[in-house]
Amino acid sequence: MKKTPQELYEAWLQDPGIDEATKEELRSIAGKTAEIEDRFFRDLEFGTGGLRGVMGAGTNRMNRYVIGKATQGFAEYLLKGGAAPSVVIAHDSRRNSDVFSLEAACVLAANGIKTYLFRTLRPTPQLSFAVRKLGAAGGIVITASHNPPEYNGYKVYASDGCQLVPDQAEQVIESIRRIESFDAVKRIGQAEAEAQGLIEWLGDEADQDFVDAVKAQAVQPELLRQGAGDALTVVYTPLHGAGNLPVRRVLARAGFANVHVVPEQEQPDGGFPTVKSPNPEEHEAFELAIKLADQVGADIIIGTDPDCDRMGSVVKNDEGRYVVLTGNQAGAIMVHYLLSKLKEQGKLPANGTVIKTIVTSEMGADIAASFGCKVINTLTGFKYIGEQMTKFESSNEHVFLFGYEESYGYLTGTYARDKDAVVASLLICEAAAYYKSQGKTLYDVLLELYSEYGTYLEKLESRTLKGKDGLEKIGAIMSDWRSNPPTEVAGVKVDRMLDYAGGLDGLPPENVLKFMLADGSWFCLRPSGTEPKIKLYFAVRGGDLNSAAASLERLVANVMARVDALA
Repeated sequence: MKKTPQELYEAWLQDPGIDEATKEELRSIAGKTAEIEDRFFRDLEFGTGGLRGVMGAGTNRMNRYVIGKATQGFAEYLLKGGAAPSVVIAHDSRRNSDVFSLEAACVLAANGIKTYLFRTLRPTPQLSFAVRKLGAAGGIVITASHNPPEYNGYKVYASDGCQLVPDQAEQVIESIRRIESFDAVKRIGQAEAEAQGLIEWLGDEADQDFVDAVKAQAVQPELLRQGAGDALTVVYTPLHGAGNLPVRRVLARAGFANVHVVPEQEQPDGGFPTVKSPNPEEHEAFELAIKLADQVGADIIIGTDPDCDRMGSVVKNDEGRYVVLTGNQAGAIMVHYLLSKLKEQGKLPANGTVIKTIVTSEMGADIAASFGCKVINTLTGFKYIGEQMTKFESSNEHVFLFGYEESYGYLTGTYARDKDAVVASLLICEAAAYYKSQGKTLYDVLLELYSEYGTYLEKLESRTLKGKDGLEKIGAIMSDWRSNPPTEVAGVKVDRMLDYAGGLDGLPPENVLKFMLADGSWFCLRPSGTEPKIKLYFAVRGGDLNSAAASLERLVANVMARVDALA
């Protein structure tokens, strides 16, 4: 029988495996029913980004005990394979990331599993690369990506360098569920693990290998060597995260000499003191970067999130103002640049393929199709793109060219199986340098693409609904739209509703609803897998910017009115 939150709270207080400081934190909330319920009403669950939550004591919190239990479950899953496995672990700049990283390594070591560990923060894509490079059985990254400072998380990777997909994650979850007490979690100390050769610290060679792999993805390296890179002025912000060194190293090696880093945001800091949210999807995150760009006359601004797997970009529009490109816009520009240059070079394969998610704009798909490339749609989460890449590797049916999602995640090249803000920074700066040599900005290129393929506009709305009540409200919203689908929205007929809960188009089941409208627009409702949010995605295609913007505004207002009435 499932224990109540109060029973779990008492069990933690009585568990001899829980340290006194954690118990003291729990005693401080004695009698606070709502607080106890929020901390213990559930176990943190694997979502699109693995395990993620607010740091603190409790089953619904990120702490060394939840980390230890998850790692014990992962260890038991790996040991079923027979041969002695190894695991690579990386972490970002968040508070306790280094502590949680070492905790996971000590648990793996107690289970006889060797761990390759980075001494300091590294980008998530470097972890994916290192798993493949070292032939490890799996990987772990301690990060909460772009979440607020109070969060941390735990992402698990398979031997192909891809985050666990649902059937793999479920096996790990089952292993975790069988661990009833923290006393069942095996652990040895760092010194003992090192003495037994079960912890090996990775050095400069691992960094150099990653930089080399990313730099090799340059599409026109000779263009950069001939001075186009020097002619481009770049402002970069790592937003206090792991991107600072690798992004600068790759850009410098590729030939970009004029890269200015935002000084206030250069150093790692898990408190992210200069931003409300360390998320390059948020315009506010670029305020300091835009100020510096005005001073140095930057052609492009790039920013990466704390674990450096998402990249945002800012360019000057036709009025000379800096504007933040959406993930869809930047993705479309990079798809077009990559495919057009490969075609010019005679390197575009006949079975070349672009992969995107179901909530990503169709603009990139239309561009890819115009170059004769196949387009594959996946569910939200880059692990599904990585999964397709691994299938390509074994079947040789497709050649992976580019994968992306609207939430600022991109990858070109097969050296990794996760989105990589380092290679995205290189590719978009290379595109900006090339087009500058042609007398164009990236905004000019975007308008040209609109003229050729149609004006695609998209918008993301979200509603944060925290705690148990919030979870129930999100469920009620999804249930309402699923059981009472609209026949028209904003005066436009709804052609069909796509309910992915039962699995569609060969995709795994997921709680997502997508509504296709008669005029080619669409919107989608999806509970976040990593945050207490429901996300709503909107997309229209119009003849010009003004008409497309008006259509988008009507669609968003109509849908959100119904959502907010329920929320």
